[in-house]
Amino acid sequence: MSWLNRVRNAIPFVAKRETSEHLWHKCKGCGEMVFLKEYEDNQNVCPNCGHHGRIRPEPRFEALFDKGSWKMLPTPMVREDPLKFRDSKRYVDRLKQARQATGESDALINAIGEIEKQKAVIGVQDFAFMGGSMGLGVGEAFILGTKAAIENDCPYIIFTASGGARMQEGILSLMQMPKMTVGVERLKAAGLPYIVVLTDPTSGGVMASYALLGDLHLAEPGATLAFTGRRVIENTIREKLPDDFQTSEYLLDHGMVDMIVDRHDLRERLSTLIGYLMANRQDKAA
Repeated sequence: MSWLNRVRNAIPFVAKRETSEHLWHKCKGCGEMVFLKEYEDNQNVCPNCGHHGRIRPEPRFEALFDKGSWKMLPTPMVREDPLKFRDSKRYVDRLKQARQATGESDALINAIGEIEKQKAVIGVQDFAFMGGSMGLGVGEAFILGTKAAIENDCPYIIFTASGGARMQEGILSLMQMPKMTVGVERLKAAGLPYIVVLTDPTSGGVMASYALLGDLHLAEPGATLAFTGRRVIENTIREKLPDDFQTSEYLLDHGMVDMIVDRHDLRERLSTLIGYLMANRQDKAA
């Protein structure tokens, strides 16, 4: 064995996950470096400044549902690339890349379980999947979530995180807006609560449709919530907008959000709201 091979073999193997660049997370709020495990254990909330980072569907479900009580709902099958769209890449290639990166079929994942022994269906949009964009897959998943809630006589809770409609599906993506509105109306006709939790960021066609149709609207602190971009609005009205414009706090002050809830308090708050709304429904039925 050569000297080079002996030295190479003597160096301990370090998995990619354990290298220095994967041990730390730089907070977008305060710029501080946070130990990654501490950050993930804290539900992707910075322990220094409280900045709420984006969180994937499965950790969200784990944090909200009673342990061992939940399961993912099937992902609906839809026609892929109906317009045979291509920009700098083929749309089918973008879908393949997003699926490989996230392990998900599309940007909205549903699960059913119990929150403090109260049944609920929760849908979570994943911004990591093509910016959480709304297309045929998201529309069908939303309808599936509302149907599951009706079949199980429980609330549907949606966590929004999206840049808006999926441009690669053109007008078909915009057609999901009225379709999902019908899903919300079916929930209301069944007397079941529809609760929206707005997370960072929620914008575009999502903000203009099902994100603002809830019986209650909760928001996480500091989330960007907007229909269109700040610069576009300023150029249109020729005025400087407030620094906190299009944030959870601004929308709360102006009556568009009912409450801002820290991520650590969401499980308890949702449990309380479900208990109240479902009890109120039973009182009306009686």
